[in-house]
Amino acid sequence: MEAPHSGLINNAGAAFNPATGKSYVVDSDGSSVEISNDRTGTTQSVKVGAHPVSVAVDSRNGRAYIVNAGDGTVSVLDGETNKVVATEQVGDHPYSIASDSTAGRIYVTRTYSNQLMVIDAATNQVSSIEAGSPDLLVVDQKSHTVYLLSYEMGDLLILNGVTREITRTSVGMHAWGMTINQKTGTVYIAKIGEGRLAAIEAGSTQPIYIETGGIPCALAVNERTNTIYVADYSGNSIRVISGDKKKLIATIPVGSRPEAVTVDADHDRVYIANTSGARISVIDGVANRMLRTEPAGAAPYVITVNPAFRKVHAAALGAKGSVNLQDY
Repeated sequence: MEAPHSGLINNAGAAFNPATGKSYVVDSDGSSVEISNDRTGTTQSVKVGAHPVSVAVDSRNGRAYIVNAGDGTVSVLDGETNKVVATEQVGDHPYSIASDSTAGRIYVTRTYSNQLMVIDAATNQVSSIEAGSPDLLVVDQKSHTVYLLSYEMGDLLILNGVTREITRTSVGMHAWGMTINQKTGTVYIAKIGEGRLAAIEAGSTQPIYIETGGIPCALAVNERTNTIYVADYSGNSIRVISGDKKKLIATIPVGSRPEAVTVDADHDRVYIANTSGARISVIDGVANRMLRTEPAGAAPYVITVNPAFRKVHAAALGAKGSVNLQDY
């Protein structure tokens, strides 16, 4: 069975900032980021570093941080003016990024390195922590805990962001996507080779496994309902998991080769980027059924949503600019 796209394709290539109401989508080939302001209906392309792959936003200072894999930098964008106010060197092969807005820290992984880079959001000063070679990360903003995942081996490092103490555990090989429910503190990790999720509850180091079937490759959480939506790459479907029951409760057919998913919790909508089908699917999260699919014009692989305006923004492989969808 064909595996999901790998390499520098990163599901963190799009983000919405609730502090400014702006959405950010990387344009890797164009070495730029597309910034959409849905309130004014405008989109601006801003040049950043070489080959940007992921983006995080700081809801406290309003800034956006763009990881540029091609030149080992992070571009810092002002949330109001959209200007690049700083470019910080973080070292070769930066990949994923996450923000702990309440603590004022931005974390960046570096593939093939044993260093996790840390940017001080107040000063832009860069420091590092020896943390193996993680690919993905998520941050629990209540406890300031950072979860660092290695794709191939499934090593999981749990970093105390205050003391910098690291606890090591494992969820097994071929761990692919990762997300966190900020309300419960539970981390979910997709196991593409096993057809299941690994769930790490807050304060625990031992995974609980939840069967999904298929090839789970990307996931997102509706924190209001404690529901996890998992893109099944092989089954062209979304697997719906109850976070309370820790079990599969529904399977919803979508488009061809879904590789990214995002949730609008305010309106119980789920949006899926179907990379091979060049379409975006819209799911009703209450009825657990697909409402419709919309053409994306290319191969969408990352996706985010602005709940206030019900506007969806996605990046597509080999396409310049972002793909936009207005929901009803």
